[in-house]
Amino acid sequence: MEKHKNIIYTLIFLLVIFQSISFIFVSIQFSRLNSKIDYEIGQTEKDLTKHFTDTIDIYDSENQRNFNDLSLAITKQAAQQESFEEQIDLIKTSPSQEDFSAIVQDAIKSVVAVMTESSTGSGFIVSSDGYVITNYHVIQKGVSIRVLTYDKKVLPATVIGTDNLRDLAVLKIQGDYDYLTLADSNKLQVGRKVIAIGNPLGLSFTVTEGIISGLDREGPNGIQEYVQTDVSLNPGNSGGPLIDTQEKVIGINNFKIGGAESLGFALESNSIRESVNAIAGKTLIE
Repeated sequence: MEKHKNIIYTLIFLLVIFQSISFIFVSIQFSRLNSKIDYEIGQTEKDLTKHFTDTIDIYDSENQRNFNDLSLAITKQAAQQESFEEQIDLIKTSPSQEDFSAIVQDAIKSVVAVMTESSTGSGFIVSSDGYVITNYHVIQKGVSIRVLTYDKKVLPATVIGTDNLRDLAVLKIQGDYDYLTLADSNKLQVGRKVIAIGNPLGLSFTVTEGIISGLDREGPNGIQEYVQTDVSLNPGNSGGPLIDTQEKVIGINNFKIGGAESLGFALESNSIRESVNAIAGKTLIE
């Protein structure tokens, strides 16, 4: 009997030890599991925080780009508005018709009619010793070239040279004359008032008025050197000057678009200066 009790006590002791060991083991595993869960939760929080921060950075960057684009668009719009307002101011502050009359009275003395056996056109004097500029097509088929001055003198003219591409010809007549100077066409502005003087349809020394409608237009020669104007131009105006309110030549009237109203074109003054000086072989025009 005593022996059985010992066995029972031994088994109970072993069972208690086993349960204790099991409890310790389970506690250790549970602690490890909690640590792992805490680590994964912490890592997840870090990942979420980084993702959230990156998302905010991207959003801020995109907003900044949108803001910059909007600012640029507003700046461009303001510049266009300012340019448009400047053009309107130019039109509003242009000289009166009375002021233009005084300019015409001076400028017309340096304008001439250019005549050949087959055509009549216009021209203008650019030096005191009688150098005259006209369009090449005005004299192209002529053998005998004559010039009619404003004081009604008919004089023979000598061809100094031509620039066929730009449709220019330089002539020379004898005598001393008033002459026209050329403007800097780089400073021209759309909306500025201009006048044309010439011999449309044989009506000598006719004056027409308008404004600059466009700049750097392309001509039939493929060169973008033409001033567009709404000044009335007709056959016979070719070679005549287009003059601004400072009594300076801004272009030489060259062609119009057939069948269209108020679409005339003049070769700009800087191109005239370049070609004429090259033809003359000297600085004929400053």
